[in-house]
Amino acid sequence: MKLIQCCEKQGIFIFIGLIVLLFPFFKISYLAAAFLGGAILFSVLSPKSSVFCFFARESDVKAGKLISLIQLFFTIALLFIISLAVGPDKFPLFIIGAAFAITTFGDGVADAVNILEKTKQAGHARNEKYYCAKSSIIFLISGSLCAFVAGAWISGFTLQVPYEMIIFLAVLGAITGVLLETMIETEDNIVIPFGSAMVMWLFYTFSYNVETVNLMWALVFSFSLGYLAFKVRIADISAMLSATLLGVVIIISSDKGWFLFSILLAFFLMGSLFTRYKYSYKLAQGVAEGKGGVRGYKNVFSNSLAALSLAVAYGIFPSHGLVLLAAYLGSVATACGDTLASEIGETYKGEPRMITTFKKVRPGTDGAISKLGEAAAFFGAFAIAILAFIFIRNDFILMIAVAAGGFIGTNIDSVLGATLQQKGYLSNNGVNLFATISGAIIAGIVYYLMGS
Repeated sequence: MKLIQCCEKQGIFIFIGLIVLLFPFFKISYLAAAFLGGAILFSVLSPKSSVFCFFARESDVKAGKLISLIQLFFTIALLFIISLAVGPDKFPLFIIGAAFAITTFGDGVADAVNILEKTKQAGHARNEKYYCAKSSIIFLISGSLCAFVAGAWISGFTLQVPYEMIIFLAVLGAITGVLLETMIETEDNIVIPFGSAMVMWLFYTFSYNVETVNLMWALVFSFSLGYLAFKVRIADISAMLSATLLGVVIIISSDKGWFLFSILLAFFLMGSLFTRYKYSYKLAQGVAEGKGGVRGYKNVFSNSLAALSLAVAYGIFPSHGLVLLAAYLGSVATACGDTLASEIGETYKGEPRMITTFKKVRPGTDGAISKLGEAAAFFGAFAIAILAFIFIRNDFILMIAVAAGGFIGTNIDSVLGATLQQKGYLSNNGVNLFATISGAIIAGIVYYLMGS
């Protein structure tokens, strides 16, 4: 009975998504006022009222407020206000409608699936958030379809936008939404609509127009690889979805997108392979990667955010293409060199030394280096440079710049680990992010100086 009631409440939440059909018939200022008023109304409802009982989900009953609807209506009102501030032509209504559909239909259906799946699993507390690969797939499909329908419906009455662009933005928004859903414990109805809307707005501003066939190939390919990584326990669900988002954006970013993503994929494969290298020994020494080497979204983005940004820039600024290409490859080479230096270097039998003082320290210390680790770093960086030379551009200067950027960037990672990370100013993921940025800058500068 409890299960049926939970699913019924989810059905009501999903049904609220039909409000999106009314969007094109009202001015944005009226919609902003209506949603803001709705948020205020829901916040003052008595928990004993019939309206509260009709809408309240289990979490709302515990809080004594309609938290889900208050958050959703307030966030959508905020998006309407932003649209009014920058202009509906720059931040169009159909993007807000698509974000609303992603949250109500996509996340709503996924939550219903999670409720059903959670009842089949032992060991999960009633108030513990639970999600599974099945619900993520359903979220992605239903969110994309409903976002497209909502966007196309609104666009037909307001700002005419090509269907291919709406499809692209809908898919991108849905991937963002489902990824955010796995990353957060609470406040889904704030983070998901706002995050998906911001991503769609960003790429709308870039005027991306991706052929639907190419988009679908990129989506299927990226998601299939991410799902395979999840099934073989290389990645968790958040990393699976992060890789999907990275793959889609990088592949459609330029005519070399498939090759750029393949280079990034090579890094992930090598990193995963060497994470398992002598894993039992590293575990016994207390230096092994946690969770059996399974990667999460933080690891994916900290190592790939610089590459993602540079891949997009490469497609937008073709006049600076070669320098940006070197920078992209330098960031990947740094990530690869750093990962191999850690995973192979930690098997070093002797005592490593701190990179800043060269004093001997225990294995696994942040900022520690060894001969084996440095050799592994060079191997990882040079491997990316060789792959780039073979598959992207037969350019010796590019190969040298990428290898140099990757190797130096890896050692910058060690310096940051020995200083800022040990003092608590940066986490390991923060160090990885700054190191990949450093490797990208160095590779770009080296290529510019040697190639000019």
